[in-house]
Amino acid sequence: MQLAHIVFFSLLDPTPEGRRKFVDLCKTHLSKHPGEVYFSVGTLADYKREVNDREFDVALHAVFESRAAHDAYQTAPRHLKFIEQAKPLWKNVRVFDSDVAVQ
Repeated sequence: MQLAHIVFFSLLDPTPEGRRKFVDLCKTHLSKHPGEVYFSVGTLADYKREVNDREFDVALHAVFESRAAHDAYQTAPRHLKFIEQAKPLWKNVRVFDSDVAVQ
C-alpha cells in the first residue's frame, strides 16, 4: 500500500500573490523527498458546485511508496523548515492521509 498525504491550507493572505508565495514554499521544501512517487501543489480551482469544498486556498498532494517513507518525510529537515516558514502564513490546515492501493 502507498500512502496519500493530502493537505489543504487556508491562508492569512489569500491574494494571488500570497497563494503564489505559498505554492513556491511548498515546491521548494516538500517535493522530491525519498520515497515520494507523486507530488503536486496548486490553488483552489474555479468550480462552484454544491459538492465542492471551497474552504481552502492551496492544496498539496503527495503520495509516498509506503508509510515508512511518509513517516521519514514528516521528520525530514526540509519538511520541518517548511513548517517553520509556512505556519505563520496559514490560518488553518487540514491533513487527510489515506492508504491507497497501487493499480
